[in-house]
Amino acid sequence: MLILTIALVIISIALMASILVQSRSAGMSGAFGGGAEGFHIRRGSEKRIFQLTIILSVLFVLTAAAHLFL
Repeated sequence: MLILTIALVIISIALMASILVQSRSAGMSGAFGGGAEGFHIRRGSEKRIFQLTIILSVLFVLTAAAHLFL
């Protein structure tokens, strides 16, 4: 149980960091009509960070479910 709690904390911190590192292409200008780039292709490190965020979010959900049921 303690191992799951520690893993959940570590994964959540890594998930927050990976979300904050991602660049925000539209920002606030997208909310007010600016930033008209309708389609954005992720390349290079931006793509890897995006994939890492998805993997960390799946790990977070699985770890939280295991923590809940054990």
